[in-house]
Order: sequence, then structure tokens, then C-alpha cells
Amino acid sequence: MPEQQNKPSAKRIAVMDLGTNTFHLLIAEGSAGDFKVIHHQTEAVKIGEGGINKGIIQQAAFTRGIKAMQDFKKHIDGAGATEVRAIATSALRSAANGNDFIAEVEAKAGIQIEIINGDQEAAFIYEGIKASGVLTNENALIIDIGGGSVEFIIGNNKEVLWKQSFEIGAARLMDKFHKTDPIPVISIKAMTAYLNQHLGPLFIAAMEYKPATLIGSSGAFESFAEVIDLEKGKPFDLKKIKAYEFDTDDLLDIIERLIKSTHAKRAATKGIIPVRVDMIVTASLLTIYIMQKVGLVNVSMSTYSLKEGVLAGMLG
Repeated sequence: MPEQQNKPSAKRIAVMDLGTNTFHLLIAEGSAGDFKVIHHQTEAVKIGEGGINKGIIQQAAFTRGIKAMQDFKKHIDGAGATEVRAIATSALRSAANGNDFIAEVEAKAGIQIEIINGDQEAAFIYEGIKASGVLTNENALIIDIGGGSVEFIIGNNKEVLWKQSFEIGAARLMDKFHKTDPIPVISIKAMTAYLNQHLGPLFIAAMEYKPATLIGSSGAFESFAEVIDLEKGKPFDLKKIKAYEFDTDDLLDIIERLIKSTHAKRAATKGIIPVRVDMIVTASLLTIYIMQKVGLVNVSMSTYSLKEGVLAGMLG
């Protein structure tokens, strides 16, 4: 029958990860371990801009968010996705007008958004990292640096041993500590004291479970890897990479340079996408802080994260 021709042969699924800086849309089909990406789109919505620590979505960010969701809806319908999930995290969780945004998205784009808590977020991130194949039977500390929150998970390829979400994302840290560029030493010291104060439960868990490696979940870690490889003249295509192992010296070198850099220098660096140009400074500081505090020199990166974790659950 002719009307059957446009129907997707396999179950097609759309997952949206609505983060503080970036809204992601992933449309895929297949199985949890082996899915084919039909469409992947990233929009630098910056929903937390100007209001992340005030607990409000500013009007300009609100409008950008609605527009992105309307655009996502067109792609979802065009691809013929039959199951749709839109997951919202820290910024919408903590915004006083988060529910207004959710209602307007449903009215104008016909998409229902579900807000998840930090614990659910960490669980999805673990599933995404696991699906990328980067985990082994050794315990690893997974870190997912978002704009609003940071998730830490200690686990291996069999199970999660400990997980917690902290509202110390790169956008929140930038708003608090990175007011002058390059970031002054006094601000770095203040941020370190702040992290010492907030991350106690992580260090207790690390002492108990003794992770051997640090795995960065997408985000800033993708930028670290891309800058390193491009500077060495190597081709770099995120679409073809599930996992990446850092040379520790290369990673420490790029982190140090980013911390000391100016906005102009970062903006001119190939491999750093515009939405990350400023937030990568606090993300770099947080990364080196964790490496030193927990004593981890083996660092890997997975390009899979929350959306792939949600997708794996839906396809599985």
C-alpha cells in the first residue's frame, strides 16, 4: 500500500535534554546498544542566562527556549518519531517560572516536558555512559558538568555504587566567581573554598569506593578532546566518537591554558563551541580540582550522556 512508504521501519524515538545552556534533540531508531541516529540537533538556548542564581528564566531566554522547542517539534514530526520524551534538569527545576515555561511549550509546541530530580538525572547519565562502552569492571568516578548542576556517579560496568547531584554547575560557578577575565587567583581560591564546603559527600564516597579513573560525560570534556586533537593536526569528529582517552599531560596543559586565557583567546580557539567559550573556565577549574582532590590521573571522556541514557531505556 502506497501510504506505508513513509513509515519508519523500526521504532523511532525522540529524546530532548533541556539543559541550562543547551537544548538537545536526538531522534534515533534501533536497539539500546546499537541505535542509528536519524537527527541530532543542539541549540544554545542559554535558559539560565542572567537568572541562573536568581531562580528565574529571563524573558529573552524564555523566548529562545520556546522557539527551540517549536523547531524541535517540526523535526520530530518530520522524522515520524512515535515516542517522545523531553527531560528538563537544573535550570527549569529551580526556576520560579519553570512551570510557566512548561505550560507554554505544551501550548505552542505540543510537547510535554518532565522535570527530573538530580538523582534521576545521575541515573540516566550512568545509563548513557554505560551504553558508550567506556566503563570496565574497575570503579570509575563519572562527572557530568552541566550549566546548573554537576552529577557525580561512582560505578562500574555492572552497577552504580553511589551517585549525587550538586547545584554547582559551570553557569552557576561562572556567575559567582568568574566576573573578571582572565579569572583572578583570588576568585579561584574563593571557588576552591566553595567546592570544599559543598562536595564533602563526594570525598567520603571516593574514600569508600576508590575509583581508579575519571570519566567526563560530554560537555566540556568534548571541547578538551577536540582542542587537543586539532592542535596536534588530528581530525576530530564527535559524531564518530563514543569514548576518548586523554593523555594526562595534554589534558593538564589545555586546562591550565584555558584557566589563564582571555575571552578573545578562547573564542579564537578551534574546538570550543560558542556556548562554552566562557563556561569552560569554571568547568576546567572544577575538573582539575576533582583530579587533585580524588587523586585521579587516568581520565576518559564519553560523548554519551543523559539523552543516550534515556534513549537506551526507551529502546531497551
